[in-house]
Amino acid sequence: MKTKILRLIQNNSQMSTKDIAAVLGLDEAVVINTIHEMEQEQIICGYNTVINWDKTDNERVTALIEVKVTPQRGEGFDRVAERIYNYAEVTSLYLMSGGFDMAVFIEGKTMKEVAQFVARKLAPMEGVLSTSTHFVLKKYKESGTKLEQSRKDERLVVTA
Repeated sequence: MKTKILRLIQNNSQMSTKDIAAVLGLDEAVVINTIHEMEQEQIICGYNTVINWDKTDNERVTALIEVKVTPQRGEGFDRVAERIYNYAEVTSLYLMSGGFDMAVFIEGKTMKEVAQFVARKLAPMEGVLSTSTHFVLKKYKESGTKLEQSRKDERLVVTA
């Protein structure tokens, strides 16, 4: 039951508890209590809206920063991760396998602002060995949501 509720609200966080109950054939009170329990257990950690910022006047730059880290004795990567995710610029942080240890997504107003964050805050941090910054040029899909619908091909068909 929990998984079914999670899938429904993941696809539409505005879905009412009444509608969830109707879809799943449950009493609304059961749905409300289950959601509350999952919030308390931090299974549900927040509710977000996906916004296509490119369609607004608000200029934003998003960057993916690959970070190599020295794990801390007894703490692993958690202490460094905590220091990184506490910065307001950081929107997402993941521990990774492969050629780097962490993937940090940040947002800033300009590329220069992002570069200064990396140079002044992230790169000098104790435990950070190296960084590699990649700027997002265009977002097509975010959090499972397409940001632009497919365009219909309106070209005329030419045959010989």
